[in-house]
Amino acid sequence: MRLIRTPFPSIPRPLRQLGERLWHSRALTQAWDAAATPYRYVAGHLRRFMPKGLFTRALLIIVIPMVILQGVLAFLFMEKHYDLVTRRLAQAVIREVATIISVIETYPQDADFRSITDIAANDLGLSIAVLPLEPLPPPRPKPFFDFVDQVLSNEIRTQISRPFWIDTVGRSSYVEIRIQLKEHVLRVIARRSQTYASNSHIFIVWMVTTSLVLLVIALIFLRNQIKPIEQLANAAESFGKGRPIDDFRPRGALEVRRAAQAFIEMRRRIERQIEQRTTMLAGVSHDLRTILTRFRLQLALFGDSEETAALKSDVDDMNHMLEDYLAFARGDGDEQARPADLSLMFEDLEAEAEIAGAEVSSALIGETTVVVKPIAFKRCLTNLVTNAARYAGTVRIEGRNAERWLTITVEDDGPGIPPEERENVFRPFYRLDAARSREAGGSGLGLAIARDIARAHGGDILLDDSPLGGLRAKVRLPS
Repeated sequence: MRLIRTPFPSIPRPLRQLGERLWHSRALTQAWDAAATPYRYVAGHLRRFMPKGLFTRALLIIVIPMVILQGVLAFLFMEKHYDLVTRRLAQAVIREVATIISVIETYPQDADFRSITDIAANDLGLSIAVLPLEPLPPPRPKPFFDFVDQVLSNEIRTQISRPFWIDTVGRSSYVEIRIQLKEHVLRVIARRSQTYASNSHIFIVWMVTTSLVLLVIALIFLRNQIKPIEQLANAAESFGKGRPIDDFRPRGALEVRRAAQAFIEMRRRIERQIEQRTTMLAGVSHDLRTILTRFRLQLALFGDSEETAALKSDVDDMNHMLEDYLAFARGDGDEQARPADLSLMFEDLEAEAEIAGAEVSSALIGETTVVVKPIAFKRCLTNLVTNAARYAGTVRIEGRNAERWLTITVEDDGPGIPPEERENVFRPFYRLDAARSREAGGSGLGLAIARDIARAHGGDILLDDSPLGGLRAKVRLPS
């Protein structure tokens, strides 16, 4: 292969050869990309219209090859069958007509040709008439797709070799042939079914019927195979949302059973870990609360003074911090999901914001009853609302339950959070120095607890700019 010269002839030859190889490989890559562009374009559009479900895709995998295969077989078989049978039938009819012509010309003593007419009608199924000699009618326009007309015309030219006129269009059920003899004109009327393969549709009927039967059987078996996968997906989704899983056990094919059994074992390990963590945290909480209670009792014995007031404030802060730490470590615990009334929950949120000194308004659109872990979900929303009320004067709460999604937004007119810090504030114990100081209260776990609860319900929390000028926190989870 001839290498194209590079514009740097002063470069040493090994390096120049290496560069030329790289240039050629890049050119080949570009050529391949250019050739693959139409394929990517078509594949992208097909992917947009292709079904997304496993059942529908599996059904297409079965149906499309079946339709293509049967279409090809039907076309090839029908073409050969129709062609061959039509030619054989046309040859037989024209052979019978040639025999009648031979009888008419051999035995001219039958003046009215009644005998040959009866024989043709009774034994051959042909209606013939021997007419006086006259010019044949002008030829009719030949049908473009009428194979019968072509075959009959060719057979008449081959077997009879006389002037003829043929009509395969005028009367759809019959074919009329006129042949000019020496002294007469022979008119033959035959049923159209005598000249072509009229029973080819039987093959189509049987093919379509058997295909439908096989397709129904395939649908039944395919549905039985897809159903365990759907049950596994529903169980995993319910477990991810913290909802109970009822009557789930491995079913279906071996691979699906293995996946289901692995999911069950994973769920057991997670539940056992949560149970152990909850038990440990309950013990730790009891022990620490006992110590804090002793501190309060000892401070109460000292009486009221500036020193004891400061110590009591520290003990209260420690108690609040302990509650926050335990809530973050505990998560949603073993609380079960159940229907909860959002309207009542919004009333409590308004009260919390008003206690914090903010002006609050709320609106709720759609169904007010949702399936959540009420205590945990209320804590999630309470953290967002109190966090907004602590740094803003106006708080607006909006809820929308539609299209299988529950969306709750909490907006304020406070200082907001810079875009580059909006993911960091969800980290445990993370604080913003400018807007959120330790003197403002809190342990730095409010947003972390809120997002943890939202994700435990299968959703998430996103932060954005609010039309009020501050921060907008959006809780979105499947309803």
